[in-house]
Amino acid sequence: MTDSRLKKVSLLLLDVDGVLTTGQVIYNDAGQETKIFNVRDGLGIRLLREAGILVGIVTGRRSMALVHRCKNLGITIVKDGIRNKEQALLEILKETGLTEADTAFIGDDIPDLPIMRRVGLPIAVGDAHFLVKEAAVITTHADGGRGAVREISEKILKSKGEWDSLVERLFS
Repeated sequence: MTDSRLKKVSLLLLDVDGVLTTGQVIYNDAGQETKIFNVRDGLGIRLLREAGILVGIVTGRRSMALVHRCKNLGITIVKDGIRNKEQALLEILKETGLTEADTAFIGDDIPDLPIMRRVGLPIAVGDAHFLVKEAAVITTHADGGRGAVREISEKILKSKGEWDSLVERLFS
């Protein structure tokens, strides 16, 4: 059942803090926020995009670090500063023409539950809150910010038979 849901994914949506990062927030003396992103997650996102799978962000916080990371990865679906993630999902589906069943979402904490309950494939990172894990169909072995997105990217691409050819292209 999980494999068929993975195969159906045309859109992967991600929370940021606790999913693309470890959830830590760092401020310098000038009050600027810094985030640490995992490069392996970044490659997973690039491979998904190369396979024609849309990747987007739905997060409650705004951050210039996130803006720069999304630009670097070519992520154009960005809903930041969002209080109602479920509403953001509906907007994204309208914009893309996709359905809830075509969509996966990776979350880690309680504010992610409304969107997780709507998508076809709800996913929790390894160190997610227990309620998020209960709502998830898949829980990653990796923790947020430590390769969880890459883990799911590989599962999606393998289920679609895309993984080997994408890896082969990296060598050529």
